[in-house]
Amino acid sequence: MEYFTLNNGIKMPMAGIGVFMLTPDQAEASIESALKGGVRLIDTANAYMNESATGRGIKKSGVAREDIFLVTKLWPTVYGKETAVDETLARLQTDYIDLLFLHQPTDNWKEGYKNIEKAVKEGKVKAIGLSNFDNETLEEAIEWAQIKPQVVQVEAHPYFPQTELKAILAKTGMGIMAWYPLGHGDKTLIERPVFAELGAKYGKSNAQIILRWHIQSGNVVIPGSKNPDHIRDNFDIFDFEFTDDEMKKIAELDNGVRYYQGNPELLKQYASMELGPDL
Repeated sequence: MEYFTLNNGIKMPMAGIGVFMLTPDQAEASIESALKGGVRLIDTANAYMNESATGRGIKKSGVAREDIFLVTKLWPTVYGKETAVDETLARLQTDYIDLLFLHQPTDNWKEGYKNIEKAVKEGKVKAIGLSNFDNETLEEAIEWAQIKPQVVQVEAHPYFPQTELKAILAKTGMGIMAWYPLGHGDKTLIERPVFAELGAKYGKSNAQIILRWHIQSGNVVIPGSKNPDHIRDNFDIFDFEFTDDEMKKIAELDNGVRYYQGNPELLKQYASMELGPDL
């Protein structure tokens, strides 16, 4: 495993498992399997409605809590709720969260951020993250925050490597956690010849080649899977390293393509979107 050192000195594993779009039963089983297989970074969220299952998976794995880097996110409808962090802790069956994100940059994001800052001061949260923040709002948050954020979670992959964002983060020592790391499963990306060529050289699948590119680019990755074999393969990416020339070849794939397009209308929906039960 390789690690990213946050700007507050905490070390975060650079690869983990995400449970987005997994049912509670799937999330519980995947987390148990992943932890037993050596994975130590877990990413969930209020909005995934499987935080309780995440907590159960952690307990069933038998892995000590202090050996796990646990990540979750607050949903906009609880940003101003004083008990939001405590309720999240209760669902996860833990007394602290290693990295807590604001999930969306809705108009009330500063309320949510103040809530997380308070939780940091109380020892309930170790690091603060911002998810899906555009560059302008991110820069505002960095300037405004009393406790500066440590990580940004955004869409990132070889078609959209977040070059402009990384220039902003370089000034702050913040890290990137990439979602859609494989391009939302887009075969036109995954099956690019450069990945097949590198896969043949290193004895890896195209997906493993892309995940390794993320690691060498400094991105933390959280690919999701409910298949134990796929979970294992997603972390078999630390026994090889690309040359500078190989990294440059992959960099040529940057074409500015995003798979998710946020907009003000969506943010308004998120601000009032109440979540279902967390099972």
